[in-house]
Amino acid sequence: MKTRIAIFASGNGSNAENIIRYFLKRDTAEVLLVLSNSPKAKVLERAKALNISVVTFSKEDFYMSESVLNRLLNEKIDWIILAGFLLKFPEPILQHFKNKVINIHPALLPKYGGKGMYGMNIHKAIVEKKESETGITIHFVNENYDEGKIIFQAKTEVLGTDTPEIIAKKIHTLEQQYFPKVIENLITENPQDTRLRGHMQ
Repeated sequence: MKTRIAIFASGNGSNAENIIRYFLKRDTAEVLLVLSNSPKAKVLERAKALNISVVTFSKEDFYMSESVLNRLLNEKIDWIILAGFLLKFPEPILQHFKNKVINIHPALLPKYGGKGMYGMNIHKAIVEKKESETGITIHFVNENYDEGKIIFQAKTEVLGTDTPEIIAKKIHTLEQQYFPKVIENLITENPQDTRLRGHMQ
């Protein structure tokens, strides 16, 4: 039986679509749901085009009721993937899916993490601080922003001439290359024993 995945996303959804397409060709897992707190998010269109069920919810629903949790349980979801999801994840869902919620962050945590550190905010900070490298971090989600145990990191060089937009493209390449493979590794192995080595791109 395939592992059942739900993806949470708030925006464009390129990572979500990449994950969906990857597992459409695999026997290990399938994406059953895409959930978003933004009814106009592009990710919902991407999911519908691939015949994936979508769920939208308000911030109040997410934090003050069990409607989202109940939908996940009703669908018998095994793993939750955050792909550009900006809200802090609520404790009740984390408790039900202990060590089964993972996120991708467009920086090398623990640097450039925390509330407000996402997307172009991070890439601009990388340029301002004149960092020589950046990358992606895939990590377990806990009750605090970007503080869960790190699963995998991949690096890319930052040149002195790089703009935030150029860095964004480098990060996107790493995300597309590694995120689905790391997810598959986790769901086919014991996550407590999984140790993946990062790479320099």
